Parts: sequence; C-alpha cells; structure tokens
Amino acid sequence: MNINQFQQDLFELGEKHGFSDMELYFEREEKFGCGIFKGEIDSYESAETAGVSFRGLFNGRMGNAFTEKLDADSILYLVENAKENAQMTEEEVQEEIFAGSEAYQEGSFYSTELKNVTIPEKIELMKEIEKQILAYDERVTGTNYFKLQSEELERHIINNKGLSLQELRNYMYIYVSVVVKQGEEIKTGSYVKATRDFSAFNPEEFAKHAVEEALSQLDAQTADSKHYSVLIRNDAAGSLLQTFSPIFSAENAQKGQSLLKDKVGEVIAHSKLQIIDDPLLDEGILGLSFDSEGVATLKKPIVKDGKLVTLLHNRKTARKAGVESTGNAYRSSYNGALTVSPSNLYIVPSSNSLEELTASMEEGIIIIGLSGLHSGANIVSGDFSLAANGYLVKNGKIKSAVKQMTVAGNFFDLLKNIEEIGSDIDFSMSNISSPSLLIKDLAVTVE
Repeated sequence: MNINQFQQDLFELGEKHGFSDMELYFEREEKFGCGIFKGEIDSYESAETAGVSFRGLFNGRMGNAFTEKLDADSILYLVENAKENAQMTEEEVQEEIFAGSEAYQEGSFYSTELKNVTIPEKIELMKEIEKQILAYDERVTGTNYFKLQSEELERHIINNKGLSLQELRNYMYIYVSVVVKQGEEIKTGSYVKATRDFSAFNPEEFAKHAVEEALSQLDAQTADSKHYSVLIRNDAAGSLLQTFSPIFSAENAQKGQSLLKDKVGEVIAHSKLQIIDDPLLDEGILGLSFDSEGVATLKKPIVKDGKLVTLLHNRKTARKAGVESTGNAYRSSYNGALTVSPSNLYIVPSSNSLEELTASMEEGIIIIGLSGLHSGANIVSGDFSLAANGYLVKNGKIKSAVKQMTVAGNFFDLLKNIEEIGSDIDFSMSNISSPSLLIKDLAVTVE
C-alpha cells in the first residue's frame, strides 16, 4: 500500500474511533557501510528500514503508535494502540498537531550525483585511500579503524489539518585512524570527512591529514602539570561543543537539566562568541526545511555577542515558555519520541588562522584530540575532566608533542574565558562545528 492511500484509510478509521486531530509521520532510511583492512573488505552493511508513526488527539489527550508495515492490519493496530496510549497520558501540557507554517524555505540537502555512486566505486575509493596511506611514510603500519558509510533519508509529515510535507536528505562520510610505529613507540592519527560531494573525497588528503597527525605525536615529551593557556583545535572544539549542546535544549532546561534555565537575555559567554543553528546551511550535513512537527526551520542566533538569545524549542516547550517554536522538534526515527535537538549548530569563525593563534601563545597547550567525552563530562554542571593529546607551545612555536594529558574545567566557565576564535571551521566533520578556540586558562595534568 502506498503512503497516500495508507494515510487516507488511517485517518478515516481514526475519525470513526473518536480521534480529532491526526498526524502520520513516515520515514525511510537507506544505509550502506563498509570497512577495509589490507585491501580487503573487513565489514559490510546494506540495509533499508521504513516505518510510520501515528499521533492523534483522543478526548483531549495525545496518543501515539508506530509500525513498520504499511498494510490494512497495521491501520487498526495504530488506531487502537494510539487510543490506549492517549488514555494513559498524564502530561500537563499536551502535544498538538500543527497546521503548518506560512512558508517553507528550500534547501540543498540531497545529491542525485551521490545517489548514483555505485557500491564498487565506494569500495574502490576506500582501497585507494588505504593505498595512499600505506605509501605515505615507512613508519605507517596500517589502520586500526577505517569505515565508510552513506545514508539516505526520506520523510513525510501528513495531517488532517491540511499539512503535507516531504523531504529527501543524503550524505556520505569516511573515518580513518592510522597507526604509525617508530622503534617501540606507537601513535595514531585520524581524519573524518562528511559531504554530499563524492568528488570531495581526496585519497591524498586523507593520507596527509591522518598520517601527519600520527607522526606529529611521536617523541612526545612530558610537561609541567599546571594551568595553561589552551588552544583547542577545531575538531576537538567541535567535539566539546557537541557534548555540551544539550544545554541549549529548552526541554532540558524545563526539566532542570541545564544551567541555562531562565538565562535567556543574560550574558553567558565572552562578547566575541556567536553561536548559530542553521538548518538551511548548504555545507551542513543535517539540513532540513521542516522539523519533526512540520514547523518551518530557519537560521537563528543562539548566542549573540556572548548573550543567550534563545534556547532551542519544539512546540510543546515553546508553549510552556510562552514563545514560538524555533523549529527544533526532533525524532531519532519514525518510532522515536518527539524531543528537541539542534540541526547544524556552530560557533561563528573569526579571521584568526590556527597559525596566528599559535603564534600569540607565550606558553600553552594545543589540544588536537579529546576522549572520554561521554564519561568525563557532566552536562548539567558543565564540569569535565577529559583525556587529551596535543602539543606544548613556547614563544609562539610548537615545541613537542605532549605525553598523555588530562584537561579539566567547566564548560560554562570556558565560554566566558575565550580569548580568541579561529577562522578554521570545517562543516564536513560533524553537524556541530567550531573553529579553534583559544582559552585563557585550563588545568592540564600530564602523566
């Protein structure tokens, strides 16, 4: 049964069972993934999943249900289960079915050229990248992680208030971690790229970035454990921002799980800091013109000149706060609950290159990688203590790699202690991005 016929039959049955407002959300996802090790396919995945969820208002309460099947039996199942769920709902503020925004902007979220790239072409690209990596330096021993994944997502929102939206999105990413060995010393370096442009995957670029980073970690030296001026490179800064991005969720704030509750309009960061959420960003990998409730998305400032302009809202959190939705309603899949999430969230870059920021440091640490982000960061308090790797800087020049470090601080304090912001933002790393950040003071412990 096609989605339009399924929707029509579903709404007719729902109305007979006493539902008023009704919505169907359909999602189809195609994934391909593979790994390469020493010229051979190490892992392989090709899958397609699809399903629908049904939301409806029954006796003033919202009920929902979902299924993977688009057939007649599933229609009755959805209606009966949604009715049962509605009777158990005890939310003070109910979800609502949205009639639609006045206008929707179109974005470039889908590449037919990428869709037409064959699996053999993807595998051949992987093999060529590995070939370039192995030939780059005699100290390269191989890769310990090397994966490609491509994804295509189709979604529809249809309701009985006249809303009917559909959209396609796709992208592909490659992540590689390279191992080098010098004597008894072993180090790794990694590189990731995500884009809709298949031609942008350059094997020489992957080899250069990953291998050079691994080699730069050889001959690591110790350093004093103390407070340093710390330059967090763009990829590490992006990872840190991504870890703490839930603090900008109005849902979390309303649950008491973000210290930004009731902080809209207040200064929360250095005046140089600007944070944007832009679902329509051309280079962004998580673009969308409507959110999971059908609200039109828009580019919006979250932090402007250090001041918190808004939290991210869906319609439910917006009603609680007495504001408009920011178009950030989110479902992790067709069977996921409605929540709040950013799209393409990023710190606005400045004009300072990474080299210029390094040259400005009399003594400090450059962080090029952070680990333990899930276990070592407290999203509510903002405290973090994370394993890090990077370099010691003296008199504006990198002196050496530093042995394993732990960097500790508080994310809210870090935002206020930003001295300079770099120009080197790279949207191909993640949907949450940052240029390099020079932080006035962080505690660094060196093994």
